[in-house]
Amino acid sequence: RNPEIGVPVKCAEGVSKELERFVEIDPRWVCTEIHGITTYGPDGTHVTLTVEGSEVVGYVLERRLFDKFLAQNAARAGAEVRVKTQAYGVIKEGGYVKGVYVNSGGEDIRIRADVVVGADGVESRVGRWAGIDTTLRLADVCICAQYLMCGIEVKKNYCEMFFGEKISPRGYAWIFPKGEDSANVGIGISGDVSGENHRALDYLKAFVNAQFPDGKILAEIYGAVPVSGPVYDTVSNGLILVGDAARHVQPITGGGILEAMQGGAIAGDVIAKAVREKNVSKRRLMEYEKRWRREFGRVLEAGLKMKNILVNLNSQELTKFFQSFRGEVRVKEYSERAFLKELIKKNPKILFSLVRVIF
Repeated sequence: RNPEIGVPVKCAEGVSKELERFVEIDPRWVCTEIHGITTYGPDGTHVTLTVEGSEVVGYVLERRLFDKFLAQNAARAGAEVRVKTQAYGVIKEGGYVKGVYVNSGGEDIRIRADVVVGADGVESRVGRWAGIDTTLRLADVCICAQYLMCGIEVKKNYCEMFFGEKISPRGYAWIFPKGEDSANVGIGISGDVSGENHRALDYLKAFVNAQFPDGKILAEIYGAVPVSGPVYDTVSNGLILVGDAARHVQPITGGGILEAMQGGAIAGDVIAKAVREKNVSKRRLMEYEKRWRREFGRVLEAGLKMKNILVNLNSQELTKFFQSFRGEVRVKEYSERAFLKELIKKNPKILFSLVRVIF
């Protein structure tokens, strides 16, 4: 619906090294190579996560350029890319989704398709139009505010995350470096604690005043992230949901770039086969649902359990949690699964409920 792909950016732009599974890294859309992640508890206790035998654990992207790169690849593969085109309904015939109604450059048109893919983010109107209840509780949405800042002192190759009720209730603050003296500085809070004078922006202003009182703000970014974990079917007759629309977001971090790419790849494969077979029923497209649940569904479930544990800890309990694995944590690979396993080892009593999900 926007006139330019990748704009506006609504992302902290951090992603793990697992991105290399899907694309060849191009320095043009990488701002910073990340060597580790440091998290801080309410009392300042910090933990730094690094990977054995690997200096780089992830990247901070320039999403404007990265998204354009993906769109160019799609176009070269045969996709028709349209900008300034907004869907406002789905075409339904005989219980099947058969396309979308869109407004393109001021003109109302119909686009017919064997399968419609809803990749429309946290709002997920496409799913709702098709009959899937995509509504979320406020507690299952993270409200975010972020500044792109310069003129600040940052840990150049380390992402930083700050936890604590006073900093960011039922969420966290982040500093993701984007150069020598610049970074994405943001706050995410649970939707059920957002209110007058307690908005994400209010907490962000307080955090920035404490951390970077002389920093310069170059851009302001606002948005919402679903942190519910998968809560409904992601397929229907002639329809597949991917990314945030499918709630394919890691609930503990709010990250979803990898899940969107992995889910998208699975969806493309399943749709291609279903179209060749001339069977795009929900039953046939359920292959997509089964495959993403098998490949990354359990990690999302573990992250949801972990999030629910952490957000219900008071400041004293959260401080004790961070103190239990203070210092440096080295894992054999950087992945959400590996990190969660390490947390379980350090906190076997608190996190026992995760064991069956993740192992």
